[in-house]
Amino acid sequence: MSVYVYRHLVTLDETNLVGNVYFAHYLHWQGHCRERFLVDHAPGVMAALKSGELALVTISCGMDYYAECFGLDLVEVQMTLRDTGGNRIAMDFRFRRGDETVAVGRQTVGCLRRAEPHPVPVPVPDELVRAAAAFPS
Repeated sequence: MSVYVYRHLVTLDETNLVGNVYFAHYLHWQGHCRERFLVDHAPGVMAALKSGELALVTISCGMDYYAECFGLDLVEVQMTLRDTGGNRIAMDFRFRRGDETVAVGRQTVGCLRRAEPHPVPVPVPDELVRAAAAFPS
């Protein structure tokens, strides 16, 4: 199975008083992974986001935690495509420290065009569908 990999060095400001990573940072790292994927594999989609022509909106996300991470740990975030359809794309994430899976996550994103009075759903851009298809779950 092919996975998109984003590597993150945990900073001390991402930890709490006890010294472990605060749970919400894992969701933040999902966003970092998703954005790096766009830069690396779908630059036209990133350009559309920057210009305001396209908006990606997180519809749902979730995490399951198995082990704690700490400051200066190197965490590998592995992303795969679960599904695409209509205006949505669903991704799975695996968070690894060395050989250990420390968490798994999932996220569904909707594609929208900004319009008045409300955003309008648009199909997932072809470039994004093709790029994500190279990393199936």
